[in-house]
Amino acid sequence: MIASIFAMMSPSGPELIIIFFLLISLIPLIFFLLTLQKCLERCDPLSRAMNPSQVWLMLIPFFNLIWQFIVVSRIATSLDNEFKRRNIIKEPNPGKSLGIAWCVLGLCSIIPTIGTVIFIIGLICWIVYWTKIASYSSEIATQFST
Repeated sequence: MIASIFAMMSPSGPELIIIFFLLISLIPLIFFLLTLQKCLERCDPLSRAMNPSQVWLMLIPFFNLIWQFIVVSRIATSLDNEFKRRNIIKEPNPGKSLGIAWCVLGLCSIIPTIGTVIFIIGLICWIVYWTKIASYSSEIATQFST
């Protein structure tokens, strides 16, 4: 009886492919969230607009659709505060416009017909945003060590 229940619950070929794809796609997301967390940790606690561990809330399905905008905004505010504190001249709210573009494109990627193109553009924005935040984080770490 129990074996038949587990047999009914075990995924078939296409379901296994989807599960595998979802698990593989989590890997870059985890590294991205580690980058965001490290960036916030490198900011002085007085400069932070959010706790570094709160970036992990992005792993909550559906909640992350709104939370991503908040994370982008708060990281930009934290970086802006930290750069001002260290007298480093940067644009106001570093990375915010690119991050918001990534969030909006991600949401718009569900639009039928053009969604795939929007997804690819959003993916490029996400990678550029990730690189930019990593660069700011490195700059803070380098500035701190000198």
